[in-house]
Amino acid sequence: MFKIGEFAKLNRITISTLRHYDAINLLKPVRIEEATGYRYYSAEQMPYLSRIFRLKEMGFSLDEITLIMEGDGDKDGLMRLLSLRQAQIRDTIAREEGRLINLKDFMRDLNQEGNAMEYNILLKKTDSIKVAGLRDFIPGYTEQGPLWEELVSYIKENHGKIVPPCIAIYYDNKGPESLVDAEVLESISGDLKGNERITVRYLESVEAACVVHKGSYGKLGQAYNALSAWIEEKDLKIAGPQRELYLKGEWDSDSEEEYITEIQIPVVKKDAF
Repeated sequence: MFKIGEFAKLNRITISTLRHYDAINLLKPVRIEEATGYRYYSAEQMPYLSRIFRLKEMGFSLDEITLIMEGDGDKDGLMRLLSLRQAQIRDTIAREEGRLINLKDFMRDLNQEGNAMEYNILLKKTDSIKVAGLRDFIPGYTEQGPLWEELVSYIKENHGKIVPPCIAIYYDNKGPESLVDAEVLESISGDLKGNERITVRYLESVEAACVVHKGSYGKLGQAYNALSAWIEEKDLKIAGPQRELYLKGEWDSDSEEEYITEIQIPVVKKDAF
């Protein structure tokens, strides 16, 4: 057996850490001398301590490690926990890779300040097109995925035909302030009936300030900035919910830089009110 200091050095760990592991019942000494209070550890405990180290490196908390070690014989339970942690790590990597891309884009944009993208903004009457739409509250503007999946599945199951473009409309929020009131729409042809969730109608034609943006959705803010400044400069007033028409996206392009989105904001002259 080894005294606590010896065991700590052999395992490259501090004495205070071993005392803490003892206090939380994660790793207790094999013997404590009654007279001196000295703690003694065994070489047989080293593999156990090594497993603790590995679990810590995987990101498990000490509370989680304690539960894992208590159920050490439950291999299936441990494998489930490890699989869950694996999925969490992959999710973290994906988020960090996204942040890295945003960081690189931001650095590039800083270097290109003064050379902002030129936008051709025009006022036009939009077309009235037949659409199937699904409106609901979503956590954020980029979290439309479940709505699109539900809408497209319904159209296909009911033998509808989808034609370009697909559209998103963002309404003035009458619900929880933390959510976005959004509608996703697919342009359709042929006969299709709606249900309690999905409406089939002709999207009304409006007079709108319009701009086309080429590039990733993450850079749509540049187009919105240009469009907002133009509306203000022309002394116009927003008269309806904004629309985003996705003319080219991930379904027919290998690069986000090739995405094409048209933004339409209904407007009227201020003296029309």
